[in-house]
Amino acid sequence: MKVLIAGGAGYIGSTVASACLDEGIHPVILDNLVTGRREFTAGRDFYEGDIADGALVDRVFADHPDIDAVVHCAALIVVPDSVADPVGYYRANVAASLEFTEHLLRNGCGRMIFSSSASIYSTPEDFTVTEDSPLAPQSPYARTKAVCEGMFADIAAGRPIRILSLRYFNPIGADPKMRTGLQLRRPSHALGMMMSAQEEGVPFRVTGTDYPTRDGSGIRDYVHVWDLAAAHVAALTRFDAVLPDSPDAPSSTVINLGTGTGTTVRELVAAFNSVADVPITSVDTGPRPGDVAGAFTSGDRARELLDWRPRFTVADGIRDSLHWGTLRDGVLNG
Repeated sequence: MKVLIAGGAGYIGSTVASACLDEGIHPVILDNLVTGRREFTAGRDFYEGDIADGALVDRVFADHPDIDAVVHCAALIVVPDSVADPVGYYRANVAASLEFTEHLLRNGCGRMIFSSSASIYSTPEDFTVTEDSPLAPQSPYARTKAVCEGMFADIAAGRPIRILSLRYFNPIGADPKMRTGLQLRRPSHALGMMMSAQEEGVPFRVTGTDYPTRDGSGIRDYVHVWDLAAAHVAALTRFDAVLPDSPDAPSSTVINLGTGTGTTVRELVAAFNSVADVPITSVDTGPRPGDVAGAFTSGDRARELLDWRPRFTVADGIRDSLHWGTLRDGVLNG
């Protein structure tokens, strides 16, 4: 099997590519390197450019006419940045995805796995969501994902392409073989900020402490990135079983990828301190623009359709993130 991974030089995409290689699937990488890293493409078929560049996509398929499916991970993902620059986020995440889909259709590619987000859900009273839970994205970033899902469902209903959207919860960790990891030196998510606080010797800021959770801090479903990569491999190998190429079968669907349990920010701090050589302290502050209380998923559909369940714990994810942090500057040039 050969798969095109759009955004395959980023955190998720490069880890998916590694998991594909380990399972005998040939990844072809397309990335404009706005946030991705060239180092993550070493030894892999790599095309530098934008997913909206039709001539480039045509060249990829001319060079690799045996591509069986596309994994679409190309996106901007930082919530506060999306609040500050919604035009840029809609252009990069929605407009470019529409162009990309047209290029895939022109080249006869009929299978797409879309990197969506659990941030599109409304927050239920018990914080547990399923694929059928109401949607209420609270940031421009989240709305771009919801818009793309609706757009893809409409396209799949009328054109010869089937689209499986994987709604990710919060990825942490790194490739256990340390080939790739989070490329940002100063990431904006909670674990990244904890690592920065540890490095700088300052307290970690708990952003938002008045949420209706068990301790007032936000709650998330932290998933090891290698578990997410394994889910992509399962989605690729089971694609035709999940979405049969039949007039009577649905042409698109969604699957949540989560652990089934929620971890609050305060609990994440405790888990961090349970595995870190140098513990951190914390201080309470107000929420960031666009942040929500959070949610987690049952994971029943992923088990049923993909035979997938996470293998790694939150502590495993923190440990691998810390290990990658010691290696990052040696792997990445700058």
